Amino acid sequence: MIKKNLKEKNILGFEVSGKLTDDDFKLFVPEIEANLKKHDKLRLMVVFTDFKGWDLHALWDDIKFDFQHFNDFEKIAMVGEKSWQKWMAIFCKPFTMARVKYFEKDDIVEAMAWLEKKPEKVTNTVLEATPY
Repeated sequence: MIKKNLKEKNILGFEVSGKLTDDDFKLFVPEIEANLKKHDKLRLMVVFTDFKGWDLHALWDDIKFDFQHFNDFEKIAMVGEKSWQKWMAIFCKPFTMARVKYFEKDDIVEAMAWLEKKPEKVTNTVLEATPY
């Protein structure tokens, strides 16, 4: 189950519990897409509570969602209660341009503060080639 529990400016929060299904994504995806019409980039907090994973269709929904919204998130805070959820946060990093950070359940206030904080600017360094 995915339950919306926060909406503040461009920050959305969802609590994820049990085993996710296709029906969960049918509620979740339109909420994200409606908010993307109002903001260029979103910040997302996902709180895992007794999370059991995905059924096969929901896993496919999640993969499609990740590719369709690869560049739509600025930051994603994943708040969990199990060590494998921390690994899941690390695993998802290649599927998004967002900064992804894992927080323990007791650190949810810190997670929100991190989401609210203005991101540090990343500057690209261009190397100039010297002609021969």
